[in-house]
Amino acid sequence: MKKILAVILVGLVFPSCAPSSPQARIAKSPEQFAALGKKEQSLVEQGQISRGMPPEAVLLAWGPPDQRFEGSRDSKPTGRWDYLGSRAVQSTNHFGAFRSGFRGYGRFGYPGAGFGVGPDIVFIPYRRASVWFVNQRVDSWERLR
Repeated sequence: MKKILAVILVGLVFPSCAPSSPQARIAKSPEQFAALGKKEQSLVEQGQISRGMPPEAVLLAWGPPDQRFEGSRDSKPTGRWDYLGSRAVQSTNHFGAFRSGFRGYGRFGYPGAGFGVGPDIVFIPYRRASVWFVNQRVDSWERLR
């Protein structure tokens, strides 16, 4: 029974860890891809976006964002999608210090308690890309190189 549960758990966890490519997202949503113009289809296939694209094209090209913000500018609806990454950082603690609570930052942390000696690795989130929308169209974007 334990082996079956382990296999099921592995089957559920590993697919969620696999990076998604534009081709995989296109295969999952062929009707959204077909609704795009030829220029947008070409950009999406290459994982690129451009000004004027609808949010559906950005989802196909870059995938779902980690954070979504909405707002208003000049009486027009605006939005910003942020794509996050994480960076491993070594931190040191005091010799024999008791650690407890939620270690790490945001969704990249982990719960735990115990005694630790020496360096510890924490994962710090950072914004690797953002897309700004005005009236449901890409107005601008930036990506970390």
